[in-house]
Amino acid sequence: MKILVTGGAGYIGSICVEQLLDRGHEVVVFDNLTEGHRKAIDPRAALVVGDLREPESIAAAMRLNKPEAVMHFAANALVGESMQNPSKYFRNNVSGGIHLLDAMVENDVRRFVFSSTCATFGPPERVPIDETLPQRPINPYGESKLLFEKILRWYDEIHQLRFVALRYFNAAGATSRYGEDHRTETHLIPNVLKTALGQRDNVEIYGVDYETPDGTCIRDYIHIIDLAQAHILALGVEKSAFYNLGTGGGTSVREIIQACERVTGKTIPVVEKPRRPGDPPRLIAGSDKIKGELGWKPAFQSIDKIVESAWAWHQIYPRGYED
Repeated sequence: MKILVTGGAGYIGSICVEQLLDRGHEVVVFDNLTEGHRKAIDPRAALVVGDLREPESIAAAMRLNKPEAVMHFAANALVGESMQNPSKYFRNNVSGGIHLLDAMVENDVRRFVFSSTCATFGPPERVPIDETLPQRPINPYGESKLLFEKILRWYDEIHQLRFVALRYFNAAGATSRYGEDHRTETHLIPNVLKTALGQRDNVEIYGVDYETPDGTCIRDYIHIIDLAQAHILALGVEKSAFYNLGTGGGTSVREIIQACERVTGKTIPVVEKPRRPGDPPRLIAGSDKIKGELGWKPAFQSIDKIVESAWAWHQIYPRGYED
């Protein structure tokens, strides 16, 4: 298929582009490069520099390239920033998304895979978080993704635009060529590895008194290749659907740090700090639905294997794509 990938210069998008190309698909990347990196785009893909906030920008790209499907990763995704600047998140994640859908309808593109988030659920009533739980986001980032999920349902009903929305928490790991390099890095694993590289003095642990085995928060980490596989499987779905994605287990902050110490062979200094408001003790996504309906099966169940792939990439690109 010919697939247009929005946000294809970002961490998750770039690796999905690589995996699509490896499977024989033709890929066009649409990205404004404010968060992504030009060097993160596989040279086998075409690049259109454009902005979803400008309707004609995406409409022209759709007319020119005539894709058969769209994978949508372009979004702002910093929870803290969304609490300070909600307008940015609703303009980019909702309004920009509507411009994309309108361009698809105008050009008769009816297959859509949406990179959503388990943040649409907010603090869960139980874990693992399956698709039946109520969605009650507690920040504008999660709300913007939930609003777009609701918009998708109406575009399906009115315009027969078939979609799959994939909800997940913590993407991690790397391929041999592409990895995680955010301009503002908030994710735990890359920040721990930056400490191992000597680029940070320590790792901060926010809260050590949670009701978990070691007192630190537990999160669900999914390898980026497994995540890409789920997006590719979603291309073949004939009926619109929502799927949650996770590995079925969880890893605490301390366990992540210990895994990074094992993999790197280095001691990681830590600084313990008070809890951050709104951090639930345990967030784990359930994946029974996508496993049963699409046959998705994560290949990376070991946190050490996930960290190993990230560490290998960071050693080659210690300063990220700017090297």
